[in-house]
Amino acid sequence: MGKQIKILIVEDEFISRTLLQEMLSSFGDCDAVDNGREALDILEKSYGVPEDRYNLVCLDIMMPKMSGHEVLQEIRRIEEKNGIYGADAAKVLMVTALGDAANIMKALVEGRCEAYLTKPVSRAKLEEQLRQLQLIDSNS
Repeated sequence: MGKQIKILIVEDEFISRTLLQEMLSSFGDCDAVDNGREALDILEKSYGVPEDRYNLVCLDIMMPKMSGHEVLQEIRRIEEKNGIYGADAAKVLMVTALGDAANIMKALVEGRCEAYLTKPVSRAKLEEQLRQLQLIDSNS
C-alpha cells in the first residue's frame, strides 16, 4: 500500500460517520466530527503545521448549524487566506443523500470540491474515488 493519508470525516449522523471511519481507516488516520464548526476549528489548526494537514475531507451536506456547502466555502476561504493552493489544499469529497443536479453543481462548481458521492456509499465506490483523487494507488 502507498502512503498513509490524513482524513477528516464531517458527518452528523452516527451510523454514517462510523461506516465511513471503518471504510477509510485502512488508508490512514481518520478523525471524525459531527458538525461543520468543529471541522473548521480542526482544519484551521492543521493548516498551521504542514505535516498535520488533512489530505481528504469527507463532508456531508445536510447538517445542523452549518451546511456542508457553507463548510466547503469556508475551507476554501481559509486555505486561500493561508496561501494553500493546488496539491497542498485538502481534497473534499461530498458524501450526501442529495443527488440532485443543483446540489452537485453547487458543490463542484461554486464550492470547488473534488468529488461527490451519494449515499449509501459502498467501499468500492469510495475506493474508486480515492484512486481518482490520487490519494491511494491502484493496488490499494
